[in-house]
Amino acid sequence: MRASDTPGTPRLLPDAVHRSVRPGTALLRVETTHTREGILDGAWWPRSRDIGAELPPLITALTRHLGPVMRVGVDSSAWDGLPTRLLVDGRIVHIDSFPAGDDTVLITRGDRDLFLLLVVPPDTEPDAARAAMARAVRADNVAEAEQILIDVAAAGDTPPAPN
Repeated sequence: MRASDTPGTPRLLPDAVHRSVRPGTALLRVETTHTREGILDGAWWPRSRDIGAELPPLITALTRHLGPVMRVGVDSSAWDGLPTRLLVDGRIVHIDSFPAGDDTVLITRGDRDLFLLLVVPPDTEPDAARAAMARAVRADNVAEAEQILIDVAAAGDTPPAPN
């Protein structure tokens, strides 16, 4: 039985979520299981490096399906104008920034429940982005975020478009 089939447990995001193209919608895939065996819990494909525009839809989507998001940890070198907190849907979400350079975002749900998401660069071609997101949510994935992005770019022989 999947977690989404059990009453009272957080629901899984549908597979088709990452195909959304409506402005203000998070392009996101998350696979939540009881075992959480994979390195990554999901993937996020923001449209830009503007954290103020990109993070609120992500937090809204995650809160709707996983519960309250309290903190978000991001790579400070990957985003423009990082605040220390954001008000999203009437809740304060704290933003932690680190010079990690690891192509991930760390989501804290509740007090201590952590989710690690691959961040697909905004300028990635759609097919490569979808492939990276699909690989990130596989329970048997043992590759880290950076390696997934390298592998997907090499498989398509089309690097992300230049800025």
